[in-house]
Amino acid sequence: QVQLVESGGGLVQPGGSLRLSCAASVSALGIFRINTMGWYRRAPGKQRDLVAIITSAGTTNYAESVRGRFTISRDNTKNILYLQMNSLKPEDTAVYYCNVVTSPLGSFWGQGTQVTVSS
Repeated sequence: QVQLVESGGGLVQPGGSLRLSCAASVSALGIFRINTMGWYRRAPGKQRDLVAIITSAGTTNYAESVRGRFTISRDNTKNILYLQMNSLKPEDTAVYYCNVVTSPLGSFWGQGTQVTVSS
C-alpha cells in the first residue's frame, strides 16, 4: 500500500507563494516502483482537474492556467513530491490533491490540502 500525506496549504494573498509537499510512505512486498506523480485540484463546484505531473525521469507537464507560475518537482530518494506555486491568483483557490501511479499497485490519492487565495 501507499499512503500520501500532503502539507503546505493555507491562506495567501493574491501574488503570493506557497509550496505544497506530498510524502509517500510505501509498505509493499516485492518489486515496487513509483512512476508518475502529480498534483490535481478541485475548485468549489467544479470537477477535479490536472495541475501538473512529473514522470520518474523528470519530464513535466502543466495545465495551461498554471504554466510559468507553478513548478512541480520530486525527490526520488525520499518519495516526496513538491509543487511550488508563485504569483497565486484567486482562481487558484481549490483543494489540491497528490496522486502517484505505481507498479504494480496502481494509483493512489492523498487526502487533499486547501489552498485559498484571497485578500
